[in-house]
Amino acid sequence: MPVLLDGHTGRVTIHSEHPFATPDSERSPLRRLRGRLPQAVTVWTTGAGAAREGWTLSSVLVADGEPGEVLGLLDPDSDLAAELDPGTALVVNVLDAGQRAVADAFARVAPSPGGPFRTGDWEQGPHGPRLLGAQGWLGVRVLDGPEVHVGWSLLVRAVVETVELDADRSTLVHTRGRYSAG
Repeated sequence: MPVLLDGHTGRVTIHSEHPFATPDSERSPLRRLRGRLPQAVTVWTTGAGAAREGWTLSSVLVADGEPGEVLGLLDPDSDLAAELDPGTALVVNVLDAGQRAVADAFARVAPSPGGPFRTGDWEQGPHGPRLLGAQGWLGVRVLDGPEVHVGWSLLVRAVVETVELDADRSTLVHTRGRYSAG
């Protein structure tokens, strides 16, 4: 529950809902429906050293085939969007249920002094930074520049080059603004 300090009385108030959230009646019905569809939480990363970049995505689709592909809907204002060109190597880190802080840091909704790569433990892989303890990773290569807009997002399409999975871990899932284990 959010806890707020009332500026007028100096009293702490406790609310069952976020006091500044848009009321349900004013929210987009499509956005509300999308929020009810459970989605695995991923962090897409690229680069090395000081040139690393990443962003949290939960609008992701994996398509099996020869070769397999992954599609993601990315915030066009994200720093990651500016780094993507055809041929760019990326890691799609599938977060473990215990990696909520990483998801929030890369979504830029929680502080991470020194940058989001300070949250979690990372190693450099051939496609970019890999999150240690993740449920799995995809090493991918961008097929097209993210120039196609889908709704308010950019469509990122990439070919899957490597897959690693830790079957003993639970996936972090996002539904209706909350995290759970999937």
